[in-house]
Amino acid sequence: MEIRLLRESDIAAAMGLKRAAGWNQTEADWRTLLQHEPNGCFTAVLDDQLVGTTTTTCYGSELAWIGMVLVRRDQRRKGIATKLLETALKYLDAKVSTVKLDATADGKHVYERIGFEVESLIERWSRSGEHVRFKAEPQTIDDQMLQLDREVFGADRSRLLKMLLASSLVRTTRAGYALARSGSDAAYVGPVVTREQSAPVELLDQLLEALHPSPVYVDVNRNRGDDGPRLLSERGFAKQRNLIRMKRGPAIPTSPLIFAIAGPEVG
Repeated sequence: MEIRLLRESDIAAAMGLKRAAGWNQTEADWRTLLQHEPNGCFTAVLDDQLVGTTTTTCYGSELAWIGMVLVRRDQRRKGIATKLLETALKYLDAKVSTVKLDATADGKHVYERIGFEVESLIERWSRSGEHVRFKAEPQTIDDQMLQLDREVFGADRSRLLKMLLASSLVRTTRAGYALARSGSDAAYVGPVVTREQSAPVELLDQLLEALHPSPVYVDVNRNRGDDGPRLLSERGFAKQRNLIRMKRGPAIPTSPLIFAIAGPEVG
């Protein structure tokens, strides 16, 4: 088995792994990850077949994210995920002090074996509908919003946000900002960041109105307490599953001012 850099020519095969796992990312999401961190995305190849992937996303020297940890079903429990993660961490350890990821319950023990520990909980909530692709409204987020995000997120992810804007619906108020983008199964709302913990209602309602009648996913930060699930339940959402936020290195807590994350693959 060979571990090498993931290339754009691998995206079709990587999408096959993604579909088998039932995840919502698109080819555009893979391209964003590769463009953001071309030397930090890796694949496992066996007999000329792509059998595993992982990606990394660096936010300055403070923080990085590991995402898209996928292994072909018939090749699981052979150490492939561990080898991919070790390669990713070798790349990241020289660059950042803290590494995070959002794990499924099945993946949690793999990450614990290589030094990750549980930090917090993320919940996926979903609302059904008729799947339609919405039209993106490319625009910018002003410097004040980027500064707000930097303060709330704990690291500078402005480069990623600017890349996401090109394919997103964007809503901003004095209270904060929110993005939504297309997914393979549902529109994805996130990140949603506000200046005050009580402020996401207007942003959320504006996006949901624009996304109607498409199905929608929102990954809610449970460090906020119970208001996120309550707001979504009132709007016809149901809880789908838990994700476990894990970290390796000094703590950078997920602020309660983050209502919804940008995605399990990027934080």
